[in-house]
Amino acid sequence: MLSRKQIPGVVPNQQCDTYAWFSQRAWVEIDLEALSYNVKQLVQFLSPRTQLMAVVKADAYGHGAVTVAQIAIQSGASCLGVATVPEAIQLREGRIQAPILILGATHTLEQIHAIAQWKLQPTLCSPKQALVFSDTLESMNYDSPLPVHIKLDTGMSRLGTNWRQAGEFVQLVQRLPHLDIASIYSHLATADDPDTTVMEEQHKRFEDAIAQIKAMGIQVPCLHLANSAAALTDSSLHYDMVRVGLAVYGLYPAPHLQNAIDLKPVLELKARVTQVKTIAAGTGVSYGHQFIAPRELRLAVVGIGYADGVPRSLSNKMQALIRGQRVSQIGTITMDQLMLDVSAIPNIQEGEVVTLLGEQGKEQISADDWAKQLNTISWEILCGFKHRLPRVAVM
Repeated sequence: MLSRKQIPGVVPNQQCDTYAWFSQRAWVEIDLEALSYNVKQLVQFLSPRTQLMAVVKADAYGHGAVTVAQIAIQSGASCLGVATVPEAIQLREGRIQAPILILGATHTLEQIHAIAQWKLQPTLCSPKQALVFSDTLESMNYDSPLPVHIKLDTGMSRLGTNWRQAGEFVQLVQRLPHLDIASIYSHLATADDPDTTVMEEQHKRFEDAIAQIKAMGIQVPCLHLANSAAALTDSSLHYDMVRVGLAVYGLYPAPHLQNAIDLKPVLELKARVTQVKTIAAGTGVSYGHQFIAPRELRLAVVGIGYADGVPRSLSNKMQALIRGQRVSQIGTITMDQLMLDVSAIPNIQEGEVVTLLGEQGKEQISADDWAKQLNTISWEILCGFKHRLPRVAVM
């Protein structure tokens, strides 16, 4: 993660009222103040007994995992969630000492050795996996109990043991040497749906599973069920911890939740104009000539394309911001470049900054806007920005 102070040649560009990055053609800006604000808002929103797990898998949804993790912990998150062992190791190598839960399944000897070495916390999804962990740690002469999180399937039909076998599963893990139950959790399939019928059924199943476990005399140290949507929907779903991803990054998991809490988008996508030209009426633009100029127009070429994570399927559908004004993208989006119709804005110059996602003046374009156009979700948009785009931290 770079910062403006770390990149040479950064000067204010008065024409576009932002910073021109003369060393970059395109980049992702990460607003650390907005990130910290969101985490603090979420912590305040939760009951005092409920901890916040910041989910930073997939490189913190494309925001830069180590920097996001640092800010999240400093701002009140108690622990972190990732999908894979390498993601967790990256955080440890970045000097992150907070507890890290691996949300994905881990089975191999190499994974178990790395989990023990780096003091990570795995998810156990089945009795077979629990036995493999115990036997492997025994063979390693592992001398301290490894915190593990037990995953129950209450209706997601993904990872986890069926909730009806919760008592037997937890009892088995409790008896195994070298394993210490850190939490029991499940995941909700429809928490972002205004119709809460399925979520309520999963909630009931989770409660029934916990009742089974307690009836066996087993004390459960920590329970967690809620993702971003559930955390913003119903406080009865908060339990001891919530696992929040999208809301940390300032986006709402569903339109009907936008009034639940005040959040600020953390990510902006920016690029620079690389050439400006005038084309005549009837001129085709880009591959396939899917756009034909209806009149003489001024065209700006921008140094970003689908190889950077701008979906090609947005061709001739998206808009961008330049000097605080909306302009239309024209022609097929190519691997490294796209074109804008800037006829309405006089004297556009090479080097000016274009905002593809983010805010300029009174105008704003969000990942939700792209997702709606593409009939997908904002999570996919955020995770799609490739690593050749530098992540630039701003305050």
